[in-house]
Amino acid sequence: METREPEVIRDKEAMRRWSRGVRSQGKTIGLVPTMGFLHDGHLSLVHQSLSLADVTVVSIYVNPGQFSPSEDLSTYPSDFSGDLAKLAAISSSVSDAIVVFNPRNLYDYDGDHGGRKKTNGGVGGRVVSCVEEGGLGHETWVRVERLEKVLCGKSRPVFFRGVATIVTKLFNIVEPDVAMFGKKDYQQWRIIQRMVRDLDFGIEIVGSDIAREKDGLAMSSRNVHLSGEERQRALSINRSLSMAKASAAQGKTSCTELKDMIIQELVGVSARIDYVEVRSITTFT
Repeated sequence: METREPEVIRDKEAMRRWSRGVRSQGKTIGLVPTMGFLHDGHLSLVHQSLSLADVTVVSIYVNPGQFSPSEDLSTYPSDFSGDLAKLAAISSSVSDAIVVFNPRNLYDYDGDHGGRKKTNGGVGGRVVSCVEEGGLGHETWVRVERLEKVLCGKSRPVFFRGVATIVTKLFNIVEPDVAMFGKKDYQQWRIIQRMVRDLDFGIEIVGSDIAREKDGLAMSSRNVHLSGEERQRALSINRSLSMAKASAAQGKTSCTELKDMIIQELVGVSARIDYVEVRSITTFT
């Protein structure tokens, strides 16, 4: 069968018209939000979406609203043509069932501003996060007040605000019936679930299990930045968690002991620890 790249929609009004046209035919829509540089974990979300909905929209958009000024917005990996080729390989068996939404800037309300890539305004042409001076005036943010403050939210105070806001914008533009999120970003998945519940979105949120490389490393677009040595050290994350899980299964349920076990494994490879915590899987208490 001929491999054909999926349709690419770049304008949000065109995306909304497409979705409403599909709905008028009685079809359901799945959404897979991504920032691009797709790997097998993303593709597993696409396959799962296709099993749950008639058509699937894959959004490819590096969201400047979730990056603080010191983070890697300007160096986030991208390969749009490669992403389309990977989706085309899926599309060949499900004709016209995948559409790509690739907007230029979902925070720009004042025109084109030169068509710079990955930018929300800027000074001297450099890439600027939404939270910096020089952004384009976006003022409205969605916050899940309690769940965003712990774990990753402690060291990345604007991250979940940016995630909840961009997902809300995508929901309003695409109007999906179901949306897919990977459990690698577990806190993010739970935050989106809570946001959907609290704001009465009529959307089913589905969490998909972590996709891993053969050596156990969780698949991530940013893995491309790891050196060989860093990649080997990163394996200690999965290894330490697996050790703690096995110990808990054997009845060793002291939180302090489990945390110490993980910390010891990470320190052994000179890892810099952000946090090691034992929390409720739903409330994060």
